[in-house]
Amino acid sequence: MIRIALYQPDIAQNTGTILRLAACLGLGVDIVEPAGFPVSDKSFRRSGMDYLDHVQWTRHDDFAAFEARRRHEGRRLVLMTTRGALPYADFAFREGDMLMAGRESAGVPPEVHAAADGRILIPMQPAMRSLNVAVATAMVAGEALRQLGGFPPVRNEKGLPEGSPFA
Repeated sequence: MIRIALYQPDIAQNTGTILRLAACLGLGVDIVEPAGFPVSDKSFRRSGMDYLDHVQWTRHDDFAAFEARRRHEGRRLVLMTTRGALPYADFAFREGDMLMAGRESAGVPPEVHAAADGRILIPMQPAMRSLNVAVATAMVAGEALRQLGGFPPVRNEKGLPEGSPFA
């Protein structure tokens, strides 16, 4: 399935929100350091991240380490950027895509743009600069999952998949 990558995140609360999103949707997360806060199991648990046990996340010391792993796994890098040309809903997502969000304060540097296999944007009103990184990540991940049929199954009031013979 797809993964979410965060490039040097600045704001712990946004990262926590994205980790929770990933846990709820069954997505993995890659965090490219350095971050603007301590990136560790201990620091996330201290901030009440009880969802941490339900998300598979990986720390990368830097972009080079992240890139080596991504390329080894054969994943496309899809960069969410205000400088993209293609609206995210028009992009054809594939299994294994890595959806990357940049730093809240500065986006990503030119070498990350150059490494991207796709650069997508969320169309907005002309006077607006950008959405919150967690909101943008949720929108794009939702569209990717919709296209790929990757949402978890809908459950009924008994916690069973809809249409289950045991419902």
